[in-house]
Amino acid sequence: MIKVSSKKNKYTYNVYHLVKAFFPNEEIIQNVDEKQESLVALNLPGGSCFSIALEEVEAAAGDLSEMETEEAKEQAIKKELTRLLYRYLEQQTRTTLAWGTLTGVRPTKLAMTKLEQYESMTEAEAVRRTVGAFRDEFFVSEEKAQLACEIAVREKKLLSKLDYKDGFSLYVGIPFCPSVCSYCSFSSSPIAEWKDKVESYLFALLKEIRAIGKMSEGHRPDSVYIGGGTPTTLEAEQMDRLLKTITENFDLSNVLEFTVEAGRPDSITEEKLAVIRKYPVTRISINPQTMQQKTLDLVGRNHTVAQTKDAFYLARKLGFDNINMDLIAGLPGEDASDMEDTLRQVEEMHPDSLTVHALAIKRAARYGQEGRKQDLHSEISQMIMSAADCAKRIGLQPYYLYRQKNIAGNFENVGYAELDKAGIYNILIMEEKQTILAAGAGASTKILLKDPIRTDSGKEINLVRCENVKNIMEYIDRVDEMIERKGEWLWR
Repeated sequence: MIKVSSKKNKYTYNVYHLVKAFFPNEEIIQNVDEKQESLVALNLPGGSCFSIALEEVEAAAGDLSEMETEEAKEQAIKKELTRLLYRYLEQQTRTTLAWGTLTGVRPTKLAMTKLEQYESMTEAEAVRRTVGAFRDEFFVSEEKAQLACEIAVREKKLLSKLDYKDGFSLYVGIPFCPSVCSYCSFSSSPIAEWKDKVESYLFALLKEIRAIGKMSEGHRPDSVYIGGGTPTTLEAEQMDRLLKTITENFDLSNVLEFTVEAGRPDSITEEKLAVIRKYPVTRISINPQTMQQKTLDLVGRNHTVAQTKDAFYLARKLGFDNINMDLIAGLPGEDASDMEDTLRQVEEMHPDSLTVHALAIKRAARYGQEGRKQDLHSEISQMIMSAADCAKRIGLQPYYLYRQKNIAGNFENVGYAELDKAGIYNILIMEEKQTILAAGAGASTKILLKDPIRTDSGKEINLVRCENVKNIMEYIDRVDEMIERKGEWLWR
């Protein structure tokens, strides 16, 4: 057990996740005590202690007198505190973290910001400076710093195609799955338990889509993404109604990408794929997560390896030329040899893009609630390297990256794609460069304001989030309220 105490709540996030990264299997108890003298104090297993006062942190941070605001000064103190804590944990454990002190989910967003600071330089010099900043400021390894910069450069080129002024992206959520996987904490429910409510959900969803379309007159979506859950749990006729409503209520002449997550192979039929082909859908996902039958059975994915292959080749036969596949490194019971076999089978299919996730154990997932603990760092490291090698062999380049809380081995999720088939929406959801209007239970709208506003605390913001309720029945009953929330902020 590790005990952490902070003087201010603003330090708890970084401290907790940094300590957790070094000690993934330890229980961490944390509290905030405004009366304590030290900014942060912690007790490690075996009796080692860390305690640091404000004066020590300020001395290490250097001259803070030129900081323009108190908030900037506080951020500098928090950053230096995190650096000092990292060095202490590094010494105590004799290990390093590939991502250093970075605990957030968007390292490429930081890389993008750094690269923009060096816009007057050549690309090579800007990358060199950014890699150096990642290494010196955040103790990120050379390999991960180079990866973040490589992806940020690629993202920047892809995002230059967007209409930032009048464009937006549309997300539509279908919160149903054939079954709920043991590691999943997304807002999804088994379709069998909701059969008699799917029509009511679809009625509310189409109402919200039409309302968003009306609010957005004069604006055109750059990307459309139908996710979940598993959208293909809808019947073919229901999918037809959904896609028809989208095409009738939005001007899709500017769309760079239109994705439907087919997701679970056991939800895919030829009839459903034929319906999707009727519309301007450019990209689908068929997600095995693994090609090991023992693992599929263990985690509750009620489909076979053969079904994955059949669904993939059926989609190819029907003309889908941009198919993504998702894999997860670190699933229970799997080792590096299992991942090698999965990658061998994926390579034979040759998807157009491949997304590789390191397993994240969250409190909401059954896998996390059962308290299972694994020390998989070396295995997952090998799995991720093997996946990168596989992607390179089939001509896929890394194009987006994000991290999650409680991610196994403190690794990252990386998307690989052929040069012209990168998932633009995946980048947008991470980089927050454009308004995303979202419909459906649990969907999150992100509205970029033309002019920043100040909150009651004095903080300046330029992005407003409007969260739809996650509960399906509440969403059905309160859809008018979900619509009204967006209208308050949209195009301000």
